[in-house]
Amino acid sequence: MSHCFAEDRRLLPPALPDFLATMQLLRVAWAFAGAAICCFIIFLFHSHFMKEGQLAAGTCEIVTLDRDSSQPRRTVARQTARCACRKGQIAGTTRARPACVEARIVRAKQWCEMLPCLDNEGCNLLVNKSGWTCTQPGGRVKTTTVS
Repeated sequence: MSHCFAEDRRLLPPALPDFLATMQLLRVAWAFAGAAICCFIIFLFHSHFMKEGQLAAGTCEIVTLDRDSSQPRRTVARQTARCACRKGQIAGTTRARPACVEARIVRAKQWCEMLPCLDNEGCNLLVNKSGWTCTQPGGRVKTTTVS
């Protein structure tokens, strides 16, 4: 009995069910291979545009942080930040962390507009606009100068 297009498997030649099972496995294998290739292409695309050490747009990271506590009751901290700011933004400080802020704030030296202090602190400009102070509720003052 040689019925090639029969619907009933009992009418198919004995080798045909094995062939169909093999074809089914090949389809599944090709689907997995295609998915793996897609994942690999996405990985290559991502690694090409987001190289190691590259920051996402609008973010900052602290590169160096030096503290000098050699004087009593006074700590001098210097930090360097690296930012990848969007157009119209520049590196600044928001809530005591490096951040991208509007460039007009820095140009005008209106430091308190970038909200550099923590939520419970008050911000005041230094007289010569070279920086700002953050005053804590207990009266402790942190002074930041821009260089």
